[in-house]
Amino acid sequence: MKAIRWQVAALLFAATVINYIDRQTLSVIAAKVTKELGISNTEYANILTAFLIPYTAMYVVSGWMVDRFGTRLSLALFMAWWSLANALHALARGAWSLGVFRFLLGMGESGNFMAAEKAISEWFPARERALANGLVNAAAATGAILAPPLIAWITLLAGWRFSFVLTGALGFFWLVAWLLIYHVPAHHPRISEQERRYIEQGRVERTDVAPSYRDLLCEPATWGLLVSRVLADPVWWFYLFWLPKYLQEVRHFSLAQIALFAWMPYLSADIGSLAGGWLSGRWIRRGRSAIDARKLTMIPVALLMPLGAFVAELPAQPAMALICLVTFLHMAWKTNLMTMTNDVFPSAMVGRAAGVVGLGSGLGGALSTPVVGRVVDAFGYHAVFWIMGFLHLFATICVLLTVRRSFSPREQPGAPGRSR
Repeated sequence: MKAIRWQVAALLFAATVINYIDRQTLSVIAAKVTKELGISNTEYANILTAFLIPYTAMYVVSGWMVDRFGTRLSLALFMAWWSLANALHALARGAWSLGVFRFLLGMGESGNFMAAEKAISEWFPARERALANGLVNAAAATGAILAPPLIAWITLLAGWRFSFVLTGALGFFWLVAWLLIYHVPAHHPRISEQERRYIEQGRVERTDVAPSYRDLLCEPATWGLLVSRVLADPVWWFYLFWLPKYLQEVRHFSLAQIALFAWMPYLSADIGSLAGGWLSGRWIRRGRSAIDARKLTMIPVALLMPLGAFVAELPAQPAMALICLVTFLHMAWKTNLMTMTNDVFPSAMVGRAAGVVGLGSGLGGALSTPVVGRVVDAFGYHAVFWIMGFLHLFATICVLLTVRRSFSPREQPGAPGRSR
């Protein structure tokens, strides 16, 4: 079997698509579910929070699990957990039971991204890691595109409870392929020696120095990457949660127009993920270091992001085009930021590092979502677009100041040095 690393990338892509479809199943049929179960808006907001809190907290726990138990077992456990939790939504009888199932779903879903980053560090050389991460980011947007028509179709045919059962079953079909195909390169039974050498190209890591969480938290790059996620990820949460509402309330789009046009920003986000990964890979092939290649891609993207401040000032069609540009740029930027975790930290602790850094995404969403609501009520969407337009500039400055070299843990007495 040749190019097994791209089979691994395809599995990670599929896992992330399933991840997003499962988390959006309730959102797509929320009006029907809440009406049938007699759930108020306040109770529905609490149900959403029941997902977000464990989703954010489990970044750190799932990152530790990936490093401790390995990518193959960890992602299999995460997938089985969240797929079963999603299917259990079909048993909901009210707000309390639906909130419990939502809590269980949140516990499993964030682990997908920790395992994906670990798998990419194991299977891809530096020049291809950003492209592989781009595929994972593109899968998130692909799930956002596929969920509404898929869930609506299932619900119309068989009812909303069956939509949870069927989408939950997708993960168990994926598990079969994952367990058959995934092993680390050193122990994969079907990898060629040529591909194994290619993956290991330029990778020199010592395993006699064991990095700890203390080492990780003392590293400036850890905090720089975490804070940059807190600053920049609210842009994605805003366009994910608020865009349909904005188009209906301010641009007066009908539901039919939402169906026709609201998917476009997520498609452009897909393209941005791949383009950002491809571009930094080109810089590496031209002789730049991996960290410098990511920065050279992120800086011009961040400089273009303030264009998004003018979305509210334009007519509908140019505004939609500008929104698509913003989501394209955000994902191109985010793909390289995520890949820096693989570039900076040794493979043995990528899971833990990704967990700590990924915590910034959940925090950014949890902190920004209520703020956006208050700003919209007080000042309108114009103010929000202006704020979102400049967040990537601050996040990029944070990266430039803190991410300058590969991680070097404190050495144990008598242990040889580590190089990378």
